[in-house]
Amino acid sequence: MELYPLKFKPIFKERIWGGQKLRRMFGKDLPANVNIGESWELADLPEDKSEIVNGPLAGRTIDQVIATFGAAITGKDDYQPPLPLLIKILDAQDVLSVQVHPDAATCKRTGKGDPKTECWYIIDAQPGAVIYKGLKSGTTKQQFADAIANGTCEEYLVRVPVKVGECHFLPSGTCHAIGAGLLIAEIQQPSDTTYRVYDWNRVDPNTAQGRQLHVEDAMESIHFDPAGDNLSVKTIGRLVDADEFKVDKGHQAAGCEVLLSKQMKVLLILSGAGKITAENIEPVEFDKGDTLLIPAAFEGVMNFSNECEYLIATV
Repeated sequence: MELYPLKFKPIFKERIWGGQKLRRMFGKDLPANVNIGESWELADLPEDKSEIVNGPLAGRTIDQVIATFGAAITGKDDYQPPLPLLIKILDAQDVLSVQVHPDAATCKRTGKGDPKTECWYIIDAQPGAVIYKGLKSGTTKQQFADAIANGTCEEYLVRVPVKVGECHFLPSGTCHAIGAGLLIAEIQQPSDTTYRVYDWNRVDPNTAQGRQLHVEDAMESIHFDPAGDNLSVKTIGRLVDADEFKVDKGHQAAGCEVLLSKQMKVLLILSGAGKITAENIEPVEFDKGDTLLIPAAFEGVMNFSNECEYLIATV
């Protein structure tokens, strides 16, 4: 069969800091009266496999399709699962925990976890919204350990005001937190390893207790140099150019066409709508909030029915 752009059923994650903004912004069919903090748009993790919702492959999961079509999807004859990208949209109605993800060296040294480098693209931001990205220059491991113990670790975090359209790169080992009032596209390595160091003394209403912290693992994982204010922020063109993945931003006017060359890529549609066409396939329509995987063997054209912004993730 002819391969075509694949669309997926979102995997919704209830979070104490989430809300219902994904319904309002993107028309996501969220469960009612549940605080949804994350929509996993494309995932290939052991317990979460994205399901295809369009065309002849509908109902199959991403790993099943790759197992069948191999290099025609990934572009690699020596591909080893999982898919090297995890794509999410986050609705932070409240501040997230202060946390860190380990790098590959830490995972090897400790014998657990999976590395996660990520980036955050700011889709929407309330006035005054901030993120916390890295530690202030000169912060030592002992200083930060003491601050965690006495509840003052915020004093050592780099507090960064954010604007719509910014993309913030966070390599693994970066201590970080997402502030309240933000809608974020998160592109990352396929890992769910997260070590919390501080949760703002928050109590989970479902358990009447604070959420679990992972201070020892976090302290093993945090990079205390370089400082967070040295991490890249981009708004146009190539947003991220890392070993783990690349992210580019596209912006097209209504009526424009863009050729999709033969390379596996993931498109996250931020605004606008259109369709993808090619010989021997039914047109694949896209709208804001959609995520599409373009197989490596596919070559076609994106046609924009109105002005459109989108992210392009490649590896």
